[in-house]
Amino acid sequence: MDSACRCSTSSDRTSNPILYNILSQMDGSRLSQGNFSYNSVPHRCKCEARRTVCLKRPSEICKEASAVLVKTLNFMKNLPAFNQLPPNDQFALLKSCWAPLFILGLAQERVDFEVTDIPTDSMLKKILLNRPESPEVEREQPTMAGVSKLVSCLKKFWSLDLSPKEYAYLKGTTIFNPDVPDLKAALFVEGLQQEAQQALSKVVQLLHPGDGDRFARILLTASMLQSITPSLITELFFRPVIGQANLLELLVDMLFCR
Repeated sequence: MDSACRCSTSSDRTSNPILYNILSQMDGSRLSQGNFSYNSVPHRCKCEARRTVCLKRPSEICKEASAVLVKTLNFMKNLPAFNQLPPNDQFALLKSCWAPLFILGLAQERVDFEVTDIPTDSMLKKILLNRPESPEVEREQPTMAGVSKLVSCLKKFWSLDLSPKEYAYLKGTTIFNPDVPDLKAALFVEGLQQEAQQALSKVVQLLHPGDGDRFARILLTASMLQSITPSLITELFFRPVIGQANLLELLVDMLFCR
């Protein structure tokens, strides 16, 4: 996908003469007729990489997402091997794996959703109302490009039609990631990941004896999980629910408060 912005055309420069005149008459030290450039003015970009989006049915989808998150944390909490790890290792693994695990949960529960463009005030309206920038504007918003990656990943998993056991062992390989920095029990974690991969391989062979490539396809699809950022998951599914709260802190409370 070409992420270069192709939204600004020569015709755009004269499409909003009122806005141009207002900007041109502002403080000459910042914007003067001699140095004014239309391309320096923030404008609504139609590129997927910059289009900010939100859920179409937030109340319904956020409720489903919250249920998936609770199941995800319960899955981790009920793993004896995870509970045997040092507390700092548990926290490091949680921080690293909660988003990929959540996406696997979305896939397993077949949570389908749609997004729409975030309505924003026009540049002209902001100038006329002299509205100051809100701190919330600086938070990274979900983009259509990010959502497209997520949807593509979910569709890949849906096409594989994994069984509950395949999902369970795949989650195990995701949780026990020895590449997470500063693990005190890295060798133990590596052994747990290998055990989960071996168990997944055996289940695949048992359930799909005629499909020799299935195990490789599952791991290849799972590698897509790392391309989806935790911030996208947080802002899209949980920001409408938790407001300004820190999601990771909430996850720690949910996982470690027995």
